[in-house]
Amino acid sequence: MVVVILILSHFIENETARIALSLSGYLIAGYDIIVRAAKNILNRNFLDEYFLMTVATIGAIALGEYFEATEVMLLFQVGEWFQDYAVDISRRSLEELVESAPEYANIERDGQLVRVEPDAVEIGDVIVAKIGEKIPIDGVVVAGESSVNTANLTGESAPRRVSVGDDILSGTINLTGLLKIRTMKAFDESAIMKILELIEDTSEKKSTMERFITRFARIYTPIVVASALMLAIIPPLAFAASFFEWLRRALIFLVVSCPCALLVSVPLGFFGMIGSMSKKGVLVKGSVVIERLAKAKGIVFDKTGTLTRGTFQVVAIHAEKYDEHELLEFAAHIESFSNHPIARPILEAYQGALDTHAVEDFQEFAGKGLSGKVFGKSVLIGNDKLMADHHIAYKDCHLTGTIVHIAIEDAYMGHIIIADEIKEDSPATISSLKSLGFDDVIMLTGDSEKVGENISNELGLTVFYAELMPEDKVRIYEKIRAQSNAPIVYAGDGLNDAPVIAGADIGIAMGISGSQAAIDYADMILMDDQPSKIALAIQNARKTMRIVNQNVCFSIGIKVFVLALSALGFANMQYAIFADVGVMILAVLNSLRTIKM
Repeated sequence: MVVVILILSHFIENETARIALSLSGYLIAGYDIIVRAAKNILNRNFLDEYFLMTVATIGAIALGEYFEATEVMLLFQVGEWFQDYAVDISRRSLEELVESAPEYANIERDGQLVRVEPDAVEIGDVIVAKIGEKIPIDGVVVAGESSVNTANLTGESAPRRVSVGDDILSGTINLTGLLKIRTMKAFDESAIMKILELIEDTSEKKSTMERFITRFARIYTPIVVASALMLAIIPPLAFAASFFEWLRRALIFLVVSCPCALLVSVPLGFFGMIGSMSKKGVLVKGSVVIERLAKAKGIVFDKTGTLTRGTFQVVAIHAEKYDEHELLEFAAHIESFSNHPIARPILEAYQGALDTHAVEDFQEFAGKGLSGKVFGKSVLIGNDKLMADHHIAYKDCHLTGTIVHIAIEDAYMGHIIIADEIKEDSPATISSLKSLGFDDVIMLTGDSEKVGENISNELGLTVFYAELMPEDKVRIYEKIRAQSNAPIVYAGDGLNDAPVIAGADIGIAMGISGSQAAIDYADMILMDDQPSKIALAIQNARKTMRIVNQNVCFSIGIKVFVLALSALGFANMQYAIFADVGVMILAVLNSLRTIKM
């Protein structure tokens, strides 16, 4: 309607009618802006873009520039629409995650399925997921087989096949078969709820650039208003110049100086990348992480569960006195009390009945192993360090893998060899990071030197540290960071990685295999555990920072140029409109590129 009014005003010869028509268009286009400026003045918060637009256009009307005043308001509204549209696009991917939050859970009671609130389900309850339903809580499949859609969590379009014994995350959608799932976490601790918490926290972790822009606007706007006043008053008083001419220049100066482009495009650029990466299964906890990631030049990986699958298998048993089955029986009973990744393959290899009452005095030694009494006999099971601590002579093995030594009644009884697989995309990850200019790509592991060397050679790494305790990882990371003049990334998954992740410049955790502590402390979470997403995130972070810097340089450059022209009398209101609304629209469109990465 306002566009029609502006066009009609060109064809009306009657001056009064043309003024009335232009003013009606001005009020239609600028009513809400004027009201907002008035409310801000009453709240003593008036030095913003609404105040600048209102003062400048009212001044233009006072000078008889009715068409220009209406044009400024119309284009400012167009800019606001672009801003809202861009923000809406960038929010959609995050809203898809929010919509993934399950609304109910099915529990079997008295032979009937009953719908209950997800937070009413307790750990260990068995829930039922029918075809087309969302998985409400993290758990393990105890009956059934199906394909599940994990796109909202991992960004993977291909369905994932699950069967008995497989872990399954909340927020995924059951596609083809009935599943019974034993819950492993409370609803509030499940994957989808943690993601929603992360999204809520994202806005609080602003980048240095965003904080600068916010402070800049607070200082910049009062200076601009004061400068405009001086521009309108000093020349007429000091040089007897035309008051109306210098008032016109001051009003143009106000329109040009509006910091909309910076206030909108910078946060939008960061927010766009966060939304884009979330669709790819990477959760970034705030724009400050993007900023650091773009500057990173080195990365330290934990081995197990990060570069390797963390799904160990028993590949050999070498017994000294007992036979292999008996040795495995002792190991399985004591490992049944542990949550360490090594416990699962030993229990799977044993496959016999476990008598939990047969284990007494259980004790765990971080980074070393376990001890306890099994069937009344003292048992030690762990690595070289545990054997050395108890002065037990142990034997090495020619096979590559994790060696789990076993001593019974302080006598060495043999060892179990457990091997881990390298993740399919780990070699490509290392190659991509090197192509991105990462000078330091380093692997840390608690495994033996031999295992570390073998994995390192397969991945093409030149530096690795083996046989590490949890505290050693912190020490080595700090040493690497002290030698670098750029941020260093740390990627891990286990509970023993949490201290390093918490103190790292950028801490990255695995979303599926990662411990809750690692996920809580991490700056970035890979929902599908694929390390290749790290290289992708770094590439996109660098692109995002280039786009943000382009917007800052372009916006400030154009404004300074047109401000100088307006002060010298070479710029009219059309120049001002381009320097404000035009620049804002171009900056917003440039920021939208981050959404498509």
